[in-house]
Amino acid sequence: MENAVKLTNAYKSFQNFAGKRQEVLSDINLEIQEGEFFVLLGPSGCGKSTLLRILSGLDKDFRGHLDFAPGFKLADISFVFQQFAILPWLTVEENVSLGLMAKNLGANEIKQIVNQELKSFGLEKHADHYPKELSGGQKQRVGLARAFATSPKLLFMDEPFSALDSFTAKELREELLRVWEERKPTVIMVTHNINEAIELGDRIAVMSTRPGKIEKIVSNSLARPRPMRGSQVFEMEDELYKLVKP
Repeated sequence: MENAVKLTNAYKSFQNFAGKRQEVLSDINLEIQEGEFFVLLGPSGCGKSTLLRILSGLDKDFRGHLDFAPGFKLADISFVFQQFAILPWLTVEENVSLGLMAKNLGANEIKQIVNQELKSFGLEKHADHYPKELSGGQKQRVGLARAFATSPKLLFMDEPFSALDSFTAKELREELLRVWEERKPTVIMVTHNINEAIELGDRIAVMSTRPGKIEKIVSNSLARPRPMRGSQVFEMEDELYKLVKP
């Protein structure tokens, strides 16, 4: 299987308030395969989101090498953020269509794609609603629908469910997995939630405290849908907890 993304010998540092360089990431090496659900797991402040921006090509201020699969274009990338990132002056339908505006599609084709995504994420009845009329879970459904509407090859997700209650987050993870299994984009997701990492990830890269390093990449071969209370899950949970704990 081809690599979707490869990061080699990556280092990242910032200049702190005292004018000194502070190392944030140290010697990161990752190969993420096409169609893989890859999770970055680690404690707060370890550099997970910084690494995600580097992997997406948004942050170019680092030492190292980033390579995408041959023929890959920036238009093949989508994002889902923690804080929903939907525009309050646009309706649900208009927000979902945003990423399609640059694809040189006709109005009817855009409408068809948007309607499909609204149906996929249970938003058909909310198409004409504005974000202020939506719950947090509905807002994140809009974010997911918008991300998938462009048929991304590579989807970056930065703690997309951390602002939601546990029941809504569980429901959205199940919907995400359903759509991902149908379409198989490469997903790279940041989380600090061990159970979430186990439920979603094909592989889980555990990061150390700052400066962030890859402590270990844990393969997760549990069959989906994953029962989250079995002995294998508990064993993996214990292993990940020991790795994550500072």
